[in-house]
Amino acid sequence: MAKPEWTLLIHGGAGVMRRAEMTPEMDAAYRAGLNDALEAGSQVLASGGLAVDAVEAAVRVLEDNPNFNAGRGAVLTREGVAELDASIMDGRDRKAGAVAQVRTVKNPIRAARMVMDTTGRVMFAGKDVDAMAAKAGLEIVPPEYFVTQRRQDALKRAMAGTWEPMDRHGTVGAVAMDKAGNLAAATSTGGMNAKPPGRVGDSPIIGAGTYAENASCAVSATGDGEYFIRASVARMICARVAMQGMSAEQAAKATLDEVAALGGSGGVIVVGHDGSVALSMNTEAMFRGRADASGVREVGIYADE
Repeated sequence: MAKPEWTLLIHGGAGVMRRAEMTPEMDAAYRAGLNDALEAGSQVLASGGLAVDAVEAAVRVLEDNPNFNAGRGAVLTREGVAELDASIMDGRDRKAGAVAQVRTVKNPIRAARMVMDTTGRVMFAGKDVDAMAAKAGLEIVPPEYFVTQRRQDALKRAMAGTWEPMDRHGTVGAVAMDKAGNLAAATSTGGMNAKPPGRVGDSPIIGAGTYAENASCAVSATGDGEYFIRASVARMICARVAMQGMSAEQAAKATLDEVAALGGSGGVIVVGHDGSVALSMNTEAMFRGRADASGVREVGIYADE
């Protein structure tokens, strides 16, 4: 197949999402949210914009959608607050930015981009991120903005030991290749439902939840964060593409097999330097979508679609 002029992949979390437990209204709402994110990123790429701008645009839409575990609607810590993590990486020069434990920045992915573009550093965590973002003019909201009734209910179930399958999944992300062949990746999450305050997973860890370099691939991951960190999932996929000549799909499968061997589960989206793509999972489902310059526009939830 010919390499598309540009490509965008997104995800909205992987886990146990069964058709029997998804109402038609929920199904439609998730698919609409994925399409909205595809549209935001596609507009950037179709107009000749950079991959890094496209992934940020797509993730911001998902952060603003309370159906996904990022930004508004994120899962809550045991204390009942949202602690948000995000990262972004530009494949042109491997510059990256990441934030963790954000509590008042409306769009954590914008804070991660701020870190990448203005600080000369890669990662900041805690209340200083909120202060830096406010000083930089990013939109700040009260912590209550992120809290929804759905997530409060999920927290109550978790504390009572009565988890529901849909309580467990989370994380959003995007990867893209622009018209110049540049790659980028971005990831954002609220983490784990009922997590201990201060816990940080793979999403803001460059090389675990996010990675991009033009010579190999761009990756955004979702799943059991501790296992994805231990397996260096995002970097490992790109290493397999660069050093072993694997396609995005082959590298994704091999690396997710490593995660599974450790006891973890989840999914990844990958775009390779050659235009090959993967929307791979070892779970029952993953909210995901794909668009490219050839006219492809598709979203999915379940593994068999």
